[in-house]
Amino acid sequence: MSIFSTILSKIFPVGHPATQTSADTASAQAPAQATTDAPANAPVPAPAAAAPVDVEAVLTNLAQQRPETLNWRASIVDLMKLLDLDSSLAARKQLAQELHFSGDMNDSAQMNVWLHKQVMVKLAENGGKVPDDLKS
Repeated sequence: MSIFSTILSKIFPVGHPATQTSADTASAQAPAQATTDAPANAPVPAPAAAAPVDVEAVLTNLAQQRPETLNWRASIVDLMKLLDLDSSLAARKQLAQELHFSGDMNDSAQMNVWLHKQVMVKLAENGGKVPDDLKS
């Protein structure tokens, strides 16, 4: 499982489309396609859209349960710690590769700022409600 997929699974509820892999989606669609009650040319109903997940509320709630203060709003390291993920430089470099960082991975400060913003943007793209100040 990729680091970003793990981030999604820690923030979004089980069963949310953002947490399902393509294999999960294919197996969920297979029974509907195998049904013989509907005519072959009948339209397949679109899956119901999941309600947006309030990412800020989820992360704030997690932060309130921690004894230490983590600056998850600005720090990718603290965000990863909050989610009980490996926040080492190697793990952040792997996440940067997953998210297609094109900068210098040896410039960890630049990479960390980019990663935090990109993770927030990707959370929003996957159905998360993320305040604009966390995406910019």
